[in-house]
Amino acid sequence: MIDILNYGAINLAMAIGYRTGLFDVMDTFDSPQNIGDISDQAGLNPRYVQEWLGIMTTAEIVELSQKEDENQYFLPKHCGDLITRRAGNSNLGVYTQEIPLLTTCAMEAVIEGFSSGEGVTYDHYPKFQAFMSQLANAKHRQVLINKFLPSVENSRIVQRLKAGIQVCDLGCAEGVAVILMAESFPQSRFVGIDISSEAIDEARRQTRRQKLENLDFMVLDAADLKNNREMKGLFDYVTAFDAIHDQTRPLDVLLGVNHILRLDGRFSMVDIAAKSDLADNLDHPMGPFLYTVSLMHCLPVGLVGGGTGLGMMWGREKAVEMLKEARFQQVQVIEMPDDPFNLHFFCAK
Repeated sequence: MIDILNYGAINLAMAIGYRTGLFDVMDTFDSPQNIGDISDQAGLNPRYVQEWLGIMTTAEIVELSQKEDENQYFLPKHCGDLITRRAGNSNLGVYTQEIPLLTTCAMEAVIEGFSSGEGVTYDHYPKFQAFMSQLANAKHRQVLINKFLPSVENSRIVQRLKAGIQVCDLGCAEGVAVILMAESFPQSRFVGIDISSEAIDEARRQTRRQKLENLDFMVLDAADLKNNREMKGLFDYVTAFDAIHDQTRPLDVLLGVNHILRLDGRFSMVDIAAKSDLADNLDHPMGPFLYTVSLMHCLPVGLVGGGTGLGMMWGREKAVEMLKEARFQQVQVIEMPDDPFNLHFFCAK
């Protein structure tokens, strides 16, 4: 119990250190610094920084030393490799924000859901889209274009993207992934779809800032795609990054993906690396964290309006079963060495 209380407190303090930029500031120092120097560099109040450093040193994340009877503090580089923005796809620091954010956004609504059985609507998560964009930035900027897409069908997708194809990204949120693809493959045309009008507004603003002309966005419930005659067989390639498990009608979404793909179309569904049976997840190294995120966000948003409520930990077996039910003829499950959180479910129509 003491460990649990300590680790919960450390996670909260690390979230503050990440959001305020304290970790990034301390990562720039090659030697121990006093509170005044750290505070000045970060532009933060020294008394608050002092108390935060008390947590970081007792947690053995920051090293404490003394010089001329003055405490000095140092963030080892091997820690910075995992908890700063420069860490790119190895950045685990960004995840420290998730539980505190979900607690602030939705704890009362989720507790109410335990009694009512009702879902929790997206308007309870006003800051979560921005966090998901941070997460996408951390994951996609280094990996999507240079590693993930070249791995799809031994670079055949990249060759087609360079030549010019039609691509749709489902659950695009603020558009981080689809904007990166549109930047990198100007001969192809891209469409981002999301149910959140606020997220799409931000995606459109970013697209205008970057003057991208091969990218459009739609505010749409992806579960309605299967009835959209205008979009039937329109796309060569569809992507969904950590989006399907949040859907209220996930099978309808997957049927919709099949509907909008051309006969030789391909679908990349990147989703959580877990098993469908709880007993098979007992040794998952991040099981408690992932089930908690699911309880606080993925499950409740998936239950809205009598939805399916898959939850984040729906697992590999259920995912394959549902993809086959959605009439995909070929389903490959591919491990992602650069993303231990997820699996790549690669499907051919």
